[in-house]
Amino acid sequence: MTVRVKIMPNALKGPHVAVLAYDGLCTFEFAIAYEVFGLSRPEMGKGWYRYSVCAIEPGPLRAAGGLTVSVDHGLEVLEEADLIVVPGWRAIDAEVPEAVIDALRSAHQRGARIMSLCSGVAVLAATGLLGHRRATTHWRYVASISERYPDISFDADVLYMDEGSILTAAGSAAGIDLCLHVVRGDFGTEAANSVARRLVLPPHREGGQAQFIQAPVPQKREGIRLGPLIEWMRQRLDEEQPISLLATKAGMSQRTFQRRFESTTGISVGEWLLRERLRHARELLEKQIGASLDDIAASSGFGTLATMRHHFRKRLGTSPGAYRKMFATGRG
Repeated sequence: MTVRVKIMPNALKGPHVAVLAYDGLCTFEFAIAYEVFGLSRPEMGKGWYRYSVCAIEPGPLRAAGGLTVSVDHGLEVLEEADLIVVPGWRAIDAEVPEAVIDALRSAHQRGARIMSLCSGVAVLAATGLLGHRRATTHWRYVASISERYPDISFDADVLYMDEGSILTAAGSAAGIDLCLHVVRGDFGTEAANSVARRLVLPPHREGGQAQFIQAPVPQKREGIRLGPLIEWMRQRLDEEQPISLLATKAGMSQRTFQRRFESTTGISVGEWLLRERLRHARELLEKQIGASLDDIAASSGFGTLATMRHHFRKRLGTSPGAYRKMFATGRG
C-alpha cells in the first residue's frame, strides 16, 4: 500500500511543525506527530499548528506495517520550521546522513525546537545537540546509546525530557505525552486537554518508565501487603510516614520492607513519597486556584512553602507560583 504525503495549503498561522520521513519509517511515532499537530482542528482557530512532512532521502520510502510512503518535499522544509519532530529512527545504531545532521544543526541555530520520539534520539545524538544535556529514550536503548554518547545524561525513568529547544520522549507511546506537553506549553492547559480528549487519553500521565522495565515479579504475599499500604500512603501524603511505621503496617522488618518496596515500585520509599507529593501539589495548583501556596505545601506533605519551592526548583525547574500561572485550569 502506498501513502502519499503532501503539505496541504491552509490558512493557519501558528507554529510550523515539520516531521521527518525516511526509509524504514516508524509508522506509530510518525502517526503520533500527525495526530497531535497535523490533524484538522478548526475549534482551535487560525493560530493552530501548520504541519509539513519532509523526506530526508529520495522515495518511495518503506514504512513499518507494509506501507510505502511518497513525500513531495525534502529537507528544505526545515529552513522555515518552528518545531521539528524526529520519529523513532530505523535503528538505534543506524548511521544518520550528514545532510540531515547539517539541516538540524542549522535549524537549531536559528531557534527552531527539535524533538525526538523513542529511538529518534539517535538522530539528535548524532547532531551533537544533546551534548552535556539531559535526554531520554526507550529504556531498552539507554545502555547502548550511552556507550556511544557518554556526554549525554540519559534518564531511563522519565516519560519525556524538556530541555527548552531540545525535547526527547521515551518509549513509543510516551511520544504522545511529550506532544501534549508541547501543546500545553504553546496553547495552554485547555488546548492540551481538548487534544487529549480527542485521543481518549489522560492529558498528563504520572510516573515514568520504571513501571514498565522488566523486573522480578514480587511474590503474591508481598503484593497483597504492599498494594493496600501504598494506597494508604497515597491517601496520607500530608502526614509523616517514617519507615518504622510503614514496615510495621506491612508486617516486615524495616530492612525487608525497604528492599521489597523498591523491588515492587522501582524506587525507594523516600523517592516515591517525594514524587507523589509533587504530583499532588501540581494537581492542587492546577485545580484549586483559590488555595494559598502555604496550604498546598501543607496538604501535599511538604510542611512549608520553602520546602515545596526547593523541590519544585530541583525536580521541575520552576516555582510553584510559576507552575500555577502556566498550567492552572481557566487561566487566560
